[in-house]
Amino acid sequence: MDLNREEIDRFLVEYANKYHTESFIKDDPVQFPHRYTKKQDIEISGFITAFLSFGARPQILKAADRVDVIMNHSPHEYVCGESWKVDFVGTDSFYRTVPKDKMREIFSWLNDIYSRYESMEDALKDQKGNPMERLCTLWGVTTKSPQKKVNMFLRWMIRRDSPVDFGIWHSFSPTELIIPLDTHVSDMSFRLGLTKSKSYTLNNAKKITVELGRLFPEDPCLGDFALFGFGVNE
Repeated sequence: MDLNREEIDRFLVEYANKYHTESFIKDDPVQFPHRYTKKQDIEISGFITAFLSFGARPQILKAADRVDVIMNHSPHEYVCGESWKVDFVGTDSFYRTVPKDKMREIFSWLNDIYSRYESMEDALKDQKGNPMERLCTLWGVTTKSPQKKVNMFLRWMIRRDSPVDFGIWHSFSPTELIIPLDTHVSDMSFRLGLTKSKSYTLNNAKKITVELGRLFPEDPCLGDFALFGFGVNE
């Protein structure tokens, strides 16, 4: 795209407004935690759904729905129970490259969190760093990669006054979020000149977030809806 700065800003605002609406939910994985009202149910459904969010969207939705059915539409009760020890056994694939025993590992991790804390938000308060660093440390994954799934989940939990995201974590600010970097966001950011590289790196995700923060200073990840929405749909 050969646009000047004013045109780029206008583009981002226009498409953020276009896709940051309730209608975004029906085709997006965020629809699954939207089935719930209890904080713990939203956290658990959101985390598992985000973890499964790779590949084609129709297949992601099928996998997330399968988990929802297995949890009997009661994520918190399921995690705090014992059924996941039986439901997810072995190395057979549950979804693409995710075997059943990996799902069991996640449920075990969630069980440990909710046996010690009232919520996942409370668990993050005991960690250090920005929200991404805190959740990566708690989960035991690297803080050096862009962690698209982690940052998407955090966007769901932290962004406020949104028709899409929940804003149920009040211990953190939307200004602390890092944009969930995927191929669509990376490509659109490069085409718009927000970054000089399409590389899938944490540094690139941070650069894009800083650029969006110039336009949306209190809520940089609002720009995610423009970049992702346009990249996927148009």
